[in-house]
Amino acid sequence: MTKHNFVQACVALAVAVAFAPAVNAAPEKVDTKTCVACHSNIGGFHKSGAHKKVSCTSCHSGLTKHVSAPSKDTRPVTSMDPKTCGSCHPAQFNSMYKINEERIPRFSKKNSASVAPNPFFDRALGAHGFTKEHDLPRSHAFAALDQYLCDRAFGGRFEPKEGWMYLGQGDGAFRVWDVINDKYPEDNAQKPRRAGTAAAGNPVCWTCKSTDLMLDWAYLGEKHPEAKFSRQSNVVDVMRSINHAVNCNFCHDPHSTQPRIVRDGLIQALTRTDIPSLYSEDPKATKINVIDMGVRGFTRKIATMEKADSKLMCAQCHVEYNCNPGFDPKTGKAIGMSDVRTNLFPMVDVTKIDEFYAKVGFKDFKHNVTGAALTKMQHPDVETYWNSTHDKAGVGCADCHMPKMKDKKTGKVYTSHWSTTPRHYMKQTCLQCHKDKTEKQLNRVIDGMKGYYDGKLREAESRMTDMFNAFDLALAMGVSDEVLNQARELHSVAHTNWEWWTAVNGAWFHNPQAAQLSLAKSADAAQKATKILRDAIAAKNKK
Repeated sequence: MTKHNFVQACVALAVAVAFAPAVNAAPEKVDTKTCVACHSNIGGFHKSGAHKKVSCTSCHSGLTKHVSAPSKDTRPVTSMDPKTCGSCHPAQFNSMYKINEERIPRFSKKNSASVAPNPFFDRALGAHGFTKEHDLPRSHAFAALDQYLCDRAFGGRFEPKEGWMYLGQGDGAFRVWDVINDKYPEDNAQKPRRAGTAAAGNPVCWTCKSTDLMLDWAYLGEKHPEAKFSRQSNVVDVMRSINHAVNCNFCHDPHSTQPRIVRDGLIQALTRTDIPSLYSEDPKATKINVIDMGVRGFTRKIATMEKADSKLMCAQCHVEYNCNPGFDPKTGKAIGMSDVRTNLFPMVDVTKIDEFYAKVGFKDFKHNVTGAALTKMQHPDVETYWNSTHDKAGVGCADCHMPKMKDKKTGKVYTSHWSTTPRHYMKQTCLQCHKDKTEKQLNRVIDGMKGYYDGKLREAESRMTDMFNAFDLALAMGVSDEVLNQARELHSVAHTNWEWWTAVNGAWFHNPQAAQLSLAKSADAAQKATKILRDAIAAKNKK
């Protein structure tokens, strides 16, 4: 065996051991009362919920050793494998990890006519790492795997064991390390490994993809001697420890079954008092109770909800957030992963997002041509939906994306966890309210909304193209920094009000009115920047 193969085998073995699911372990004879005698906080959860008759041994292994000699060195292994939950909740599990065959894997936004067709996308993002490969999302089952393999995250470090055949993966909650290999197991450096890739992945990225490491992660990813990982950890080490995508315990407390939030950036946003948020300004917002679950020597928070609120559950990931280094636009000083601003949820809508980042002093990058300070948007789905027509009518994310379904085998009603377009189950979603319409009619309505949105998006991109052309000429002619800075400010406004809508999922449906107004603002700002630059160019030509 070569050194490379030996190290690869050791990495694979370590991952397999670390993630051996407790559900497959031999049952241990440990009385739950023994556990809660020490872990009283957990005991309070356990005795009050639907899982009160479920033994600790169902989700934890190594209990016997820990009970006989309690210490951090004998801590039980907690199963993060969704199959553990699926053993009792098969209908929810099977729907959660069902593949959406309509989503083409590795389909880049550069190819999508409804997002930003090439080459505009590259020009607008100005050499940002997302231009390397910015894929359209697909089933939640692939949330972790796709991050390992996309060209922009790890520079080509990871590769599927079966080559392109991995794209033929069937339904189910597979383990990532059963599918991929680390091509450089001896080298932990995070860097591009081949041309056309970027190494933009960092430790905060995983927190929306998996909860595998949440017991080893302090609140907001702060560095702590007792916490194994932090925002500053080597991201390669972090990713080698992750095996599952979108675990059930993101939204369901495993001890009490209460609806909950675990994403620390969202908990901070919902409890923030310095800058108003959509949550703080909503008198009907679901109340939360923030609890410090840190029994390992560091702060680790969760937030339970007074009732299940899918808008908050989905907001753990489907929001605009900052999870990467950047710079302070006021001082130009670099902001690294040691700064808590690299794990930040604004939780404001598109009309206030620029104001928010100005207050906290953060920008993601400078455009490689214009020099404008810009924000790289993520996927502000919840903020876009907040205060929309459907939201005001009391329709939650789950009503359209996770409807109640009847199990054909048992006849029991369950909540589908497929989380895909309501077009797949319109009888259980749209037609529940729009009873005077047919499925065909409602699909036509959705298509019309999208067609109108696409036109407004193309219009904004056309005006931004004019702006980029004007910048090229102005820079070549030596237009003054004073003029360029005026245009740069407008470029930033145009960018925000364009990219917000290319980053959001279902923009044309979730809030078409906001999209129309914001895209018009983008086009207007781009036109104003173009005029400023062209006027300066004309003045130069007269001299």
